[in-house]
Amino acid sequence: MARLLQDPSKFHPSEWATANMLQRVSTEYQKSRSECMIAESWRLVDEIEKTTQKTQSDVNKKIEQRREEIKFWKQELDNKLEQIVHETEVLLTYKNRLERALESCKEPLVIAQKCLLYRERRVGMDLVHDEVEKELVKEAEVLQGIMALLGRTLEQTNEQIRQNRSAKYNLEMDLKGKFTALMIDDYCARLTNDTPDMMYADNAVKIEGNFVSPKDWVDFSNINVEKADKQRNNSLALRALIDGILSQTANDMRKHCEMVNVAFRNRVKEVKNVKHKLETLLAGVMDETASQEKNIAALKKAIADKEGPAKVAQSRLEARSHRPNVELCYDRVQCSLMSEVKEITKNIQRLKDALAQAEKELKGLSRQQLSLEAEIKVKENTLYIDEVLCMQMRESVYLNNF
Repeated sequence: MARLLQDPSKFHPSEWATANMLQRVSTEYQKSRSECMIAESWRLVDEIEKTTQKTQSDVNKKIEQRREEIKFWKQELDNKLEQIVHETEVLLTYKNRLERALESCKEPLVIAQKCLLYRERRVGMDLVHDEVEKELVKEAEVLQGIMALLGRTLEQTNEQIRQNRSAKYNLEMDLKGKFTALMIDDYCARLTNDTPDMMYADNAVKIEGNFVSPKDWVDFSNINVEKADKQRNNSLALRALIDGILSQTANDMRKHCEMVNVAFRNRVKEVKNVKHKLETLLAGVMDETASQEKNIAALKKAIADKEGPAKVAQSRLEARSHRPNVELCYDRVQCSLMSEVKEITKNIQRLKDALAQAEKELKGLSRQQLSLEAEIKVKENTLYIDEVLCMQMRESVYLNNF
């Protein structure tokens, strides 16, 4: 009857007690695990918070260090850019000096060549390769050499200006990159955990193929700085060279110009002296010509004056040749008359010979006069060329420091 009343689906009290004990133990175990998990979570949260703050602080420091590094290199690049820009501007003024110097050589060269051309118009023996011509040829050669040197230096200067501008361009591009990088890092430095409107960036943690190493980054700017320094030093050396060339060429031009002018003055003085002597000789020849003309006139008169005595003597001889018979005597009168006729004839011939010689000398004096007059005209032509055409033209040459 008791077995009939027992429900097989019911648990025994001991089972119930055991189940309650297991439930309590399980709950306590789960609660303990939960409490450990909570404690571990708080520890993990605290650890991660500290790690995050430390990492973020470290990143902030690195960003600040990077900003300072960029600022340093930006300042370096700014300084080098300012220096290369200034140096290029100064070098441009040197280029202008070279161009003016080259241009100022053209007129003296043209004048020297014109002087040589004008002096080809000298005539006769005055067409001589004298000291003036030697100095003019030398001056033209010096001027041509100076122009060639200035031309080469100008080309070198243009190339240096190009190199300076290339260095300036590299600095500007580098500075542009540094400016952009600094703006980005400034933005990054301003970002905080409380900055509004921030969003997650997809694929933020990636390294592009164009990333460079810090060493390459420093080397890049360092190369630009070194190139700028090199070109600036080259430019400084070139300016010193240009100063020396311009000073030396100006001195050479003045020196040779003065040498030519001295040669011209000496030559003009020499030609004037010769011309004066020729004029003195001409005056003497003309005086001598006048004296010879008087002499010829006197000889002609003397010959004419002898016609009377000759006629008288010959008429007497003719008349006495008609004496009759024994009266035709070779007496002392006859003898004297014969001697007189011979003497007068001989003297007339001597006077005629003297007259012929005098006329010959007169012709010689006339030829000499023409020769002297022609030579004086040659000298006048030479003086006109040298003193008027050349020397006055050379007065327009003004050589100053370039």
